[in-house]
Amino acid sequence: MTVQQQAIPVITIDGPSGVGKGTLAQYLTCKTNFHLLDSGAIYRALAYGAVKHALALDDVSALTALAEKLPVEFVATSILYEGEDVTSKVRTEEVAGVASKVASIPEVRAALLARQQDFAELPGLVADGRDMGTVVFPDAAVKLFLTASAEVRAERRVKQLKNQGVSANIHQITQDIKERDERDSNRSTSPLKPADDAIIIDTSDLDIDQVCRKAESLLWDRGILK
Repeated sequence: MTVQQQAIPVITIDGPSGVGKGTLAQYLTCKTNFHLLDSGAIYRALAYGAVKHALALDDVSALTALAEKLPVEFVATSILYEGEDVTSKVRTEEVAGVASKVASIPEVRAALLARQQDFAELPGLVADGRDMGTVVFPDAAVKLFLTASAEVRAERRVKQLKNQGVSANIHQITQDIKERDERDSNRSTSPLKPADDAIIIDTSDLDIDQVCRKAESLLWDRGILK
């Protein structure tokens, strides 16, 4: 990261899936007029590419090469892979599982680090992910870490899928979430954990409006919003 980028205000939002990071990131982006980085979408796009091109998940060289030249674009709220709109395809449970696995590979994370840091541009950046405040933007002005129980997150995911007309097994989804959390929290490189100076918000008993208002209040307190 350049010295100029370090002077750009960054708000990081870390945490596991299903805690409301994406919605909060969109909300704060609107409030601040900052740019938005959905780092999870980058890893999901990489996972989608790995599945599409039948890359073995233990083929570190091939996965790293793909990460270095990842053909992904973000246009408004759409995710394009090789020019194809894959916004809904990268949100499947299959792709999420693959994304968690490829994200545990140090060489892959290193290949995507600079690409993520390049999103830091004036007037500022809201970065949503799992290691935004610990690794990608360690000097961020405000670091938030959202959490919630696996059971609550599974209920939210099932509701989301049902709204999309997709049937879901809550017990299987709960198990998948717990396994993904275990893998993400215990990987050797960039494990999922709050930064030492992160503000932790447990969203288990909060609706998304309450989470957004709480985070917005913190930005006023920190002088990001004026």
